[in-house]
Amino acid sequence: MRYARLAGLAGIGFVVILIAANLLLTVAGFPAPSDAVSVEEVTTIVAAGSGSLRLASALLPTAWLLATIFAVGVFVRLRRDAPARPDPWSLVGLAGVLMQSVVFTGVEATRLALMSAARHDTGGVAGLWGFHTALFGFNQVFLATALVGLSVSGARAGAVPRWHAGTGLVAAALLFVTATTSPYGVDGANPLALLGLAGWLLWLVWIVAYGVVLLRDAPERPGRVG
Repeated sequence: MRYARLAGLAGIGFVVILIAANLLLTVAGFPAPSDAVSVEEVTTIVAAGSGSLRLASALLPTAWLLATIFAVGVFVRLRRDAPARPDPWSLVGLAGVLMQSVVFTGVEATRLALMSAARHDTGGVAGLWGFHTALFGFNQVFLATALVGLSVSGARAGAVPRWHAGTGLVAAALLFVTATTSPYGVDGANPLALLGLAGWLLWLVWIVAYGVVLLRDAPERPGRVG
C-alpha cells in the first residue's frame, strides 16, 4: 500500500472517529458550544456521563495519529508537483493540522479534569469549564489555518477542484469568526457558535474529499508502504 492511500484512509478514519466521539458525548447530554448551561448543570451532566466521556476521550489518541498521517500525506502529495520549492501554503496547512491536535489534547484533558472535579471537588468546576470553553473556541483558529493552507496549495497545484477549495475557505472563515468571538462565550454561549458548528461540519466534508483525492492518486502497489 502506498503512503498516499494510507493517508487517504487515515483522513476518512479520522472523520469517522470524530463523529463517533461526538455522538457519545451528545447521547450523554454533554453541552454543545451553542448551549448556555449553568455550572450546576455542567457538574450534574459531567458526573452522570463519566463513562461516555472516558470512552470518547479514549478514541481520540487514534484520531490524532490518523490526522497526522493524513496531513503529511496531503503535504507530500502537494510537494510532488514542485519538489525543489514546496508551496509555503502547504506548510501552513500542515502546521494547522498539527496544532489543532496539540490544542485539542488540552481540550480533552480539561474535560477529564472536569469529570474528576464534578465527582470529587465541585468547587473547581466553574474554572475548569471556563478554561475548557475558551480553549475549545480558540482551537478553531487552527482548523481554519489547516483549511486555508491546504485548500490554497491544493488549488494552486491542481490537486483539488474549485468546489473543494471553496468549501475549505468558507469553513475556514466560519471557524475563524467563531474563534475570534469565543471570549464572549466563556460565561455562557458564544452567540456565533452555530457558525462554528457549520464550519466544523464543512471541515469534515473537506477532509473526506481530500481523503478521496489521495485514494484516487494512489494505485495499489503491493508489498510496501511508501
